[in-house]
Amino acid sequence: STLKITLNGDPFEIAEPVTLSGLLRLLEVDPRGIALEHNLVVVKRSVYDSTTVREGDQVEIVNLVGGG
Repeated sequence: STLKITLNGDPFEIAEPVTLSGLLRLLEVDPRGIALEHNLVVVKRSVYDSTTVREGDQVEIVNLVGGG
């Protein structure tokens, strides 16, 4: 059985509850270049390891772009 979440506005399935850090590893996303929102709350990088993504959660990953 899989868990259904919303990732960047689209349906996405994961095998089991996973931390935000685990989700980023699964997606091969470098946490240093992104901002992450979990259930409409911007999450600090320091709690990625302790925040669990569960059935029905919403996750938004935004790439940060530098420049002038």
